[in-house]
Amino acid sequence: MEKKVEVIMYSHPIHDFQYKNGELYCEGVKVSAIVKKVGTPVYIYSYKTLVDHYRKIREAFKAVDPIICFAMKANSNIALLSALVKEGAGFDIVSGGELKKARLVKADMKRIAFASVGKTEEEIFDAVNAGILLFNVESRPELNNINRIAGKMRKKVQVALRINPDIDVPTHDKINTGSLKKKFGIDLKTARDIFLGQKEFKNLRINGVHIHIGSQIIKGEPFLVAIEKALAFIDELERDGVKVEFFDIGGGLGIVYKDETPQTAKEYADKVLPLLKGRTFRLLMEPGRFIAGNAGIFVTRKLYLKDNGVKKFMIVDAGMNDLVRPSMYGSYHEIIPVKKVGGKKVHCDVVGPICESGDIFAHDRDMENVKDGELLAVLSAGAYGYVMSSNYNVRPRSAEVMVKGRQWAVVQERETFKDLIKGAKVPGFLK
Repeated sequence: MEKKVEVIMYSHPIHDFQYKNGELYCEGVKVSAIVKKVGTPVYIYSYKTLVDHYRKIREAFKAVDPIICFAMKANSNIALLSALVKEGAGFDIVSGGELKKARLVKADMKRIAFASVGKTEEEIFDAVNAGILLFNVESRPELNNINRIAGKMRKKVQVALRINPDIDVPTHDKINTGSLKKKFGIDLKTARDIFLGQKEFKNLRINGVHIHIGSQIIKGEPFLVAIEKALAFIDELERDGVKVEFFDIGGGLGIVYKDETPQTAKEYADKVLPLLKGRTFRLLMEPGRFIAGNAGIFVTRKLYLKDNGVKKFMIVDAGMNDLVRPSMYGSYHEIIPVKKVGGKKVHCDVVGPICESGDIFAHDRDMENVKDGELLAVLSAGAYGYVMSSNYNVRPRSAEVMVKGRQWAVVQERETFKDLIKGAKVPGFLK
């Protein structure tokens, strides 16, 4: 008998996570069935949502055939990365560890852009040796270092300068990277001087311009201002005889967490593509959250409801060590029951067991009052979730699961206590 698919009566469109007969499914699999085998807390990813969002970007910008470099910092699970590589994605990486993961999933190194304000000598050496497409460079000292290392390796290395357009970006201050008050990028005057004096960098081809103004930006205007500023800068360089072969417009496209109305990939492309008409450079893009954010949920279990006479607290078995965004940024995540219960709601904070007042997932929220032991799904947890988790309070990190149709698999085992003390020793002088 066919399952009855119900329209979700919440503010959040959760794509391939849907209720059927009162039970939350990820694609064709019951969330509760996964939890029965894997336990909580657990991240669950939808393959379909993931690749659909990648394809939306690819389709929207197909007229210019961009190199789409998924921002691995958003989610570095190797099953998810492998799925994107099969779709043709490259990666925006920011560490040697991310480079190693890119190689592990057999990514095309000519679709890898390496950012980060503080690349180490070892990271630079490994990236040059791997044959990545280019480095996105954020300062003159970094440029000197890459030039020196490339010379020792007898390699010629491609470089894009990350310029800082110094614009006001309507997003959380901690994810705003487009201002000169932040650590990111190079001011336009310094960048121009570097381009015009690039003969001093004998081992580099400084042939790209990179911008990235921040994250979770839901309107198109800040992107357009930054892109237009960068294009004017490129025009000025080309009048002076500098050939720009790559233009990386970064990432930062926002998603729905609550009631936002972010632009679609097509709406974004419709604004950007006219600006690129007649240009001969290759376009790079770095979407992360847009592709992975709504492809994942985070499932936790209600322990009990605490009422101290002033306020009610729904206490769950997950903590800020598992999902830090609400604590770090005050971020909103919709939280829904895995099994619908209906009835009267309870006004409460949803909190975890960590010994911090900031260990909170929802503040003053009207929650369905599920029974103790029942499951709750935290939505929009596919980006900046597991990747930012920690072992604070000696807590093992969660498991991760990937679902494709009616199939599912654990794609990251839950940590054990043994994992947590691996490499730890008591020195002889303390015995």
